[in-house]
Amino acid sequence: MPQSSVVAGAPVFAAKAALFRTLAHPMRVRALEILVNGETSVGDLAELLGADAAHVSQQLSVLRRADLVTTRRAGTTVFYGIKDPLLVAVLEVTRRFLVASSVESEPVLAGPRATAQ
Repeated sequence: MPQSSVVAGAPVFAAKAALFRTLAHPMRVRALEILVNGETSVGDLAELLGADAAHVSQQLSVLRRADLVTTRRAGTTVFYGIKDPLLVAVLEVTRRFLVASSVESEPVLAGPRATAQ
C-alpha cells in the first residue's frame, strides 16, 4: 500500500485494520475487481455494479480517500483506476485464501440462498 495511505506513526496493524475497514463494503471490493481490468468510468462502473451512479461515486470516494484508486477526468467523465498494483495482489491472495478455505466457508461463498437452506 502506498506510504501516503498510512497514517504517519501509526502501527502497521492499525494501518492494516484501516485498509480492511475500507475494503469492508461489497460494492467497493467489486468495483476494485472491475478496475483490475483497467480504468473505468463511473457510469460504466455503475452499470456493471447494477447501482446508481451517485451510490457508486460515494463508494469510490471512500477508495479515493484511502488512496487506493486514481482518477482522471476527460470532459465531464471521471475514470477510476487502481493506484498500486500491490492492491491487485491483495485481491488475488484474498480470493485464493477464500477458495482454499471453501470447505468450511462454502455456504458463505455460495451466497445467501445456500445459508438459508
